[in-house]
Amino acid sequence: MTTAAGHPDTTTGAPVGAPVDLAAPWGGRSRYADLGGPVHWVDFGGPTEAGDGVEAAAPPLVLVHGLGGSHLNWVGVAPALARHRRVVALDLVGFGLTPHEGRSSNVRDNAALVARFVREVVGEPAVLMGNSMGGMISLLVADRFPEVVEALVLVDASLPTPGVRPDRQVLLEFAVYATPFVGERYMQRNAAQFTDRQRVLRTVAVCFADPSRADAAVVDAGVELAAWRRTLPGAERAFLGAARSLLRILRSGNRYPALITRVRQPTLLLHGELDKLVPVGAARATAESKPAWQTEILADVGHTPQLEVPDAVVARVEPWLASLPG
Repeated sequence: MTTAAGHPDTTTGAPVGAPVDLAAPWGGRSRYADLGGPVHWVDFGGPTEAGDGVEAAAPPLVLVHGLGGSHLNWVGVAPALARHRRVVALDLVGFGLTPHEGRSSNVRDNAALVARFVREVVGEPAVLMGNSMGGMISLLVADRFPEVVEALVLVDASLPTPGVRPDRQVLLEFAVYATPFVGERYMQRNAAQFTDRQRVLRTVAVCFADPSRADAAVVDAGVELAAWRRTLPGAERAFLGAARSLLRILRSGNRYPALITRVRQPTLLLHGELDKLVPVGAARATAESKPAWQTEILADVGHTPQLEVPDAVVARVEPWLASLPG
């Protein structure tokens, strides 16, 4: 079903019991689209609303979360960014409120999903803003489906790391994820050993330079989401499928750097100086290879600046977006 504004009517389709109002405190409205299966997304609105969509001169902004993340990763910045353009966030297959349902969660298939989402739900080319794995997916979309991408904002994106070693504990954990059977057992053990709140706080400890900066309301929403996801079949399989596909691309020799070289869209590269998962050296090396990109290194910040220092992220992203040619 399609509205008069040309956007699908996606107000229904939520799985039974799904906590679809998690982003409501930040002005987000949950929707579902049928894109080869249910895909959850959140509309944060924009400067002017008309019917079910938003019409504005600026290109819309599509927010793409990272591994293990969801639309909640963006609630700290979305309301401010929506003052000047339409802002939406989607949950990739197997993450957030988008169920796995036997679909592939690997990064290439999720890149195709993002491109389809832009075409069929957003309805016009968009700026993609991706964090971590979402940054890699945004780069894949820009390369494979350039017609749907106006520009890129890469926030601590998963980037090539030649000669740069991530945190030792992170290396060990991803080595476990990459190992068949071992990764599955590890995920099962963690699910049994830790409460939902402990799991969320463990993620905060890895992704923040200063975990005390975590917004308590966002943590609480993350715990509620984690509790629901614990009931879903295939959640661990989806996570491992995405993690393993991400590692394959990072280990693909020159293919991923060559893809980045091909990207022609205007790009803003933001990176936390104290990122444990993607060392800042990877961002600096990529910036050297792409001098046309604008690069901002955020001091004393970890892997998810949009959650840790949202005001600083908005202060850098909004002027850059405003500078894009109309």
